Amino acid sequence: MPETLKETSADASAPIAAVPAPTAAVGKPRSLWSDAWHDLRRSPLFVVSAVLIVFLMTMAVFPGLFTGADPRYADLAHHYLQKPKWGNFFQEDWFGYDIQGRSIYARVVYGARASITVAVVVTVLVTVLGTVVGMLAGYFGGWIDTILSRVTDIFFGVPFILGAMVVLTSFEERHIWVVILALAFLGWTQIARVARGSVLTIKQADYVMAAKALGASTSRILLRHILPNAIAPVIVVATIALGGYISAEATLSFLGIGLAEPTVSWGVDISSGQEQLRNAAFVLIIPSVMVSITVLAFIMLGDAVRNALDPKLR
Repeated sequence: MPETLKETSADASAPIAAVPAPTAAVGKPRSLWSDAWHDLRRSPLFVVSAVLIVFLMTMAVFPGLFTGADPRYADLAHHYLQKPKWGNFFQEDWFGYDIQGRSIYARVVYGARASITVAVVVTVLVTVLGTVVGMLAGYFGGWIDTILSRVTDIFFGVPFILGAMVVLTSFEERHIWVVILALAFLGWTQIARVARGSVLTIKQADYVMAAKALGASTSRILLRHILPNAIAPVIVVATIALGGYISAEATLSFLGIGLAEPTVSWGVDISSGQEQLRNAAFVLIIPSVMVSITVLAFIMLGDAVRNALDPKLR
């Protein structure tokens, strides 16, 4: 055999050195919440709504940072329905004065506390109550599900504003906690339905079945396995509903059934400003605009959270 052929056969029989394959950098897998936060930070809708909400929350908690005027101080002799001075930014006369000679700007700043407090506390209460009812109904099923679902249907069939009016008219003094409890008493049904539907889907998952097979207690299964995976749609509904509770408080106060003087609230100012709509429309329009901006901010936040948590919208 020629030498060239021998060399070729020798080379063919030699072991071929393995070429190392390029290794891809494998990062730590993100959870649902970290993935949602990753998307939220890049959402203009979330950024705009979050900035507005932080601003409104700061104004509600620390109103003294925005004005030193007293929202209850009235001076009819000098300030009766004075028109706004739009160039005096953050001054007492920026938004003008109402029919009692009170600074509208000061009342807008201090009114944020009552309106936002009602909305936030009501949202927390209905979220807790609705989640508990929905989880119990969805997990246990049977007669427990039947009873809780029928009770939910009864409350769900009552018109929200009309039911709140009926409840509030039974109280002689309607301070802020009375309004909160009245709204929470009627507002938990939607979250209960959402939580029940989510639990019905999750309780059939393999990890829940495995926990049952290993002898985990019912409370551990509900709190450690079902609740963390069922809470996402509840948070979305609660965030969107928070803006609705602000408008509900303003509506009830406008009708004279919710908060009343001397409480400083946007709804109270809207109610008192309706009488001056023709000759001093700014008294009604300015607090109405604040309600609209606040409701819009929370609805935008709810939409952004829904887009981040719903895999179907990715």
